[in-house]
Amino acid sequence: MAKNKFHDGPGPSQRQLRVGELIRRSLSEVLARGDVHDPDLNRMSITVGEVRTSPDLKIATAFVLPLGGKGQEDVLKLLARNKSELRRMVGKKLGLKFTPDLRFRLDETFDQMDETRRMLSQYAVRRDVEE
Repeated sequence: MAKNKFHDGPGPSQRQLRVGELIRRSLSEVLARGDVHDPDLNRMSITVGEVRTSPDLKIATAFVLPLGGKGQEDVLKLLARNKSELRRMVGKKLGLKFTPDLRFRLDETFDQMDETRRMLSQYAVRRDVEE
């Protein structure tokens, strides 16, 4: 089994999952309301699919995707440019003693789901599954 580069071992702890979900909700809310002082970022609709935190909760990786999937590279650049402001806003909402450093990656789960659907629709796969 291949190791996941975000966590080794049995998987994320309950605390990591809880903090990741809190950050995801807060970040989604900040982006949806357009609270950031960047008109380019505020013009975009961004989905935050998941946030994974490091075991020590010092790094939070947000998996994001622009609505419709267009402008993916632009979204990553805009989020990176506004990272400190986003971190401050999320930290204020959460009230954590230490707000994790935010990192942004493209959410590829939708692409993976499309590929899985495509594979399952192939005749040979359907035939094997139905037998």
